[in-house]
Amino acid sequence: MNISVALDLGNECLMLILILSAPLLLMGLFVGLIVGVFQAVTQIHEMTLTFIPKIASIFGLLVVLLPWMTIRLVEYTIGLFNMFPTLMK
Repeated sequence: MNISVALDLGNECLMLILILSAPLLLMGLFVGLIVGVFQAVTQIHEMTLTFIPKIASIFGLLVVLLPWMTIRLVEYTIGLFNMFPTLMK
């Protein structure tokens, strides 16, 4: 295995991580923004108020997206295992 193949595999792995984590991070950002606006409007500055909606929304989105995420991870793993014989030459 040469360096360019290793860099390509690392790049593909990082892109997969980014694609799989982006929806969850964006949901946390969106809910945090809504809670922040709510706190600014009502002048309630409780630190623990932001955690429950974020955790609940991210967990709900994770339940919805888990089949898609699993399929993407399994496809990547199968492709990596199928590539092993060509990497060992």
